[in-house]
Amino acid sequence: MSTPTVYALHENPEWFPPFARAFEAEGIHVEEWLLTDGVLDLDAVPPEGIFWSRISASAHTRDHGLSKDYARSVLSWLEAHGRRTVNGRRVLEMEMSKVDQLTALRAAGIDTPRTVAAVGRDQILAAAKEFEAPFILKHNQGGKGLGVRKFESHGELADYVASEEFEEPVDGITLVQEFIVAAEPFITRAEIVGGEFIYAIRADTARGGFQLCPADACAIDPVTGRPVMPPGATIAPDADTQLFSLREDFDSPVIAKYLDFARRNGIEVCGIEFIEAADGRLLTYDVNTNTNYNAAVEAVAPRSAPRALARYLAGLAGQDA
Repeated sequence: MSTPTVYALHENPEWFPPFARAFEAEGIHVEEWLLTDGVLDLDAVPPEGIFWSRISASAHTRDHGLSKDYARSVLSWLEAHGRRTVNGRRVLEMEMSKVDQLTALRAAGIDTPRTVAAVGRDQILAAAKEFEAPFILKHNQGGKGLGVRKFESHGELADYVASEEFEEPVDGITLVQEFIVAAEPFITRAEIVGGEFIYAIRADTARGGFQLCPADACAIDPVTGRPVMPPGATIAPDADTQLFSLREDFDSPVIAKYLDFARRNGIEVCGIEFIEAADGRLLTYDVNTNTNYNAAVEAVAPRSAPRALARYLAGLAGQDA
């Protein structure tokens, strides 16, 4: 009997080549389902196979505003037919909501930054009242650092909210969050595949600011072809400077917490980001369920994350055969 096909559900072809190469290297047949728009016949029966979802909360920034709801429909259809989904319907909702992520992290006993959600633009100033400046805003449904801004005063915030520069979040929910002073200017992202910790990457916040997408396509302005100066950066990036590096021999009790968190929430592929604060706290602030991998990190990592993912999906397909 042949091994069932792995179906990759996504909306951004620019992010897929590293995964395609990994599947090819492992000799695994993968079919891409590009969920930008289309037709879904509810009377049809899905093909046999393993269905891996990597739909992103930032899909609307690539003019793929239909992808999230299309993916919800497709995953509901697949799961109703008993198909094996990886990062399925429930996990998609966590990808779409930082409120969902933060409440789930806290329920698992993982420390997160102080956060208040403002539902509607008119509620942002009220949500910020309890925060001492500086503090930050971010979009609940984001990715790529969407809507992240630092404010030095409540007056500055009031001016921004009343201005034409205000960035309306796609779901109408804005988070007000404490600004964390890092012990050193970097954050860490722990990559998990199939219940295993693969490696940790260090991301330079001095040059990367609030936009720390590790995919190569995120680092370059498509118009100018030059590195982007992200919001929150204090040093201009240049083409010869890597924002991401392997955090070698990283060993922390938080990894065991992350593995348990992922298992309890059915998250099979993710990158979880945290910051080590100057006051000694380790604060987790983001769960990426459509995680990308950086080529420079992959070149020196003890094992490849895309290859680990390909092998994991192949193992599920073998079990399903």
